[in-house]
Amino acid sequence: METPSCQCRPSYDDCKKTAEWLLAQIKQRPKVAIICGSGLGGLADLIDDKIVFPYKDIPDFPTSTVAGHAGQLVFGKLQGRDCVCMKGRFHFYEGYSLHTVTYPVRVFFLLGVETLIVTNAAGGLNGSYNVGDIMLIKDHINLPGFGGQSPLVGHNDDRFGVRFPCMSDAYDRNLRALAIQAAHEENCGSFLQEGVYCMVGGPTYETIAESNMLQKFGADAVGMSTVPEVVTARHCGLRVLGLSLITNKAVTDYDSNEKANHEEVLATTNVRAGDLQRLVRNLVTKV
Repeated sequence: METPSCQCRPSYDDCKKTAEWLLAQIKQRPKVAIICGSGLGGLADLIDDKIVFPYKDIPDFPTSTVAGHAGQLVFGKLQGRDCVCMKGRFHFYEGYSLHTVTYPVRVFFLLGVETLIVTNAAGGLNGSYNVGDIMLIKDHINLPGFGGQSPLVGHNDDRFGVRFPCMSDAYDRNLRALAIQAAHEENCGSFLQEGVYCMVGGPTYETIAESNMLQKFGADAVGMSTVPEVVTARHCGLRVLGLSLITNKAVTDYDSNEKANHEEVLATTNVRAGDLQRLVRNLVTKV
């Protein structure tokens, strides 16, 4: 069991060992990393000249246990650019510490990655959002962080980043502008939104009271991932772009018979995944 004092936090040398093992297996030197959310692993299928590593075969790498997350690290070229793609991420609710959840991001940093693109499936809180919309994340609310659950808790290694990193610029403004341009070029502009993502711990979906509270907090979408990876990436100095696929609408009315469920999430991603893939593919050429 992980102890509160150390939470089995991976060291710089642990991350370096994993990175060096990967670098010894590949010729690519990726500058862009992509993390695929629930049902969005098809992004990795767009990569050419693929080299695929199951997570279980990578030294010290965690493994994903959630449906819709294949558990593969894919290296190759996307639109001619060297990329690495996580086909499935790790979650706090799986029982991992946030240090473990974000282990791949530190490995990406040591591989030489400079830009991180994160995608997720999220519930829509903003009443003007529709299921199937793509939300460009402009900011986030880190609810677990309010309670001290952060991937940066514990000893700070300056080789990764500063002790107190700024988060007011977590989502790169220039990357967001490029994403908007790419969305219009791919005819995705009519269902592109821009808003605030809120992370909750999960694995339960939100109660009606919780959804109403999050709306009052200023959240436009809610999910159970992404923020720890973004915090870690910014700590390491990576530029970040975040995209949420709105797969269901959060229930905010006590008279509603709607119920959030994971099957609905995966069904919506199947419908809209192709649009998100085209957007990301176009965006990578601009980064």
